[in-house]
Amino acid sequence: MERGNSSAVARGRLSITTGYNDKGLKLYDPGYLILNTAPVRSSICYIDGDAGILRYRGYPIEELAERMYSNLPSENELADWEFAVSQHSAVPQGIMDIIQSMPHDAHPMGVLVSAMSTLSIFHPDANPTLRGQDIYDSKQVRDKQIVCILGKAPVIAAAAYLRMAGRPPVLPSNNLSYAENFLYMLDSLYALLLDSALSDIKGNRSYKPNPRLARVLDILFILHAEREMNCSTAAVRHLASSYSWSSWSFVCGPLHGGANEDVLKMLSEIGSIDNIPEFIEGVKNRKRKMSGFGHRVYKNYDPRAKVIKNLAQEVFSIVGRDPLIEVYTGVWLRHYMPLKDRSPSTETDKFGQVSVSNATRRRLAGSGD
Repeated sequence: MERGNSSAVARGRLSITTGYNDKGLKLYDPGYLILNTAPVRSSICYIDGDAGILRYRGYPIEELAERMYSNLPSENELADWEFAVSQHSAVPQGIMDIIQSMPHDAHPMGVLVSAMSTLSIFHPDANPTLRGQDIYDSKQVRDKQIVCILGKAPVIAAAAYLRMAGRPPVLPSNNLSYAENFLYMLDSLYALLLDSALSDIKGNRSYKPNPRLARVLDILFILHAEREMNCSTAAVRHLASSYSWSSWSFVCGPLHGGANEDVLKMLSEIGSIDNIPEFIEGVKNRKRKMSGFGHRVYKNYDPRAKVIKNLAQEVFSIVGRDPLIEVYTGVWLRHYMPLKDRSPSTETDKFGQVSVSNATRRRLAGSGD
């Protein structure tokens, strides 16, 4: 709070009074949208970090992640939605050329950000600078751009990943669901290379991803669909308020979307459970940094991590268990698990926060190095 030349933290506002000639209180919130600033009223999401609660439209995330229908969209409504998204999956060749012009060792998020930011150039009809500030007053225009971005994002993301792997992009299939298509674009060319009898460089059209893995990816998309006024949401609202061209760089910072990558790097540096004591000692002496344990908002536990932990077990049953999981479990046992509870079991890793859980599925997808 700010009054004249004096200031106090936002939570001290109740101790400040104003006089008749006071120009009014000003909010000083160094946490920016975290401590006490409420920039928007929303009925979409509810978070109680102390209690570890996350709800979408009143649904607990643990319940919603496992729902297929209930009083959510009907089968026909869902089919119509998926069809609308699929109709916008074609990516301009110019954007694909930009991706292919990037170095093979370019960070995939840098490639993704560059490609997504270029979309407005190829879609001038959606650009407020060219079409006027009131263009998005139309619900029809807003709805079209939503499905347009949703349709193109996985194609661009897959192409960025394949560029890093030194492989050409793969076109989406019209016969697969949203999650299946993403996995198809990531994996079909690899499946093709395993079969020397096939020669279609656009991917093995007979390849279909494991439906259980596709379902896991669907749930992960749901878990990350909304989290109140986080960095991404705040950044988009600021950009949109000036009718500017969109930027996607907010998704890859190490304190936001890039946190998962930091976890993988940390686990790789530790290497094996034998190196954990030395690493923990380095953390205690402030010579090493521990990533992925704890959360700025969720002080109890992250409800998404519970769901992802169960998903990880299902993925392990299909593709095997990554050795780095044993390193993570060891870090948890040696540093966070209470002494009385330190008996090895399959449940020891369930309390990790979502960055570690997300790092698990990224490692399984081959995108962690």
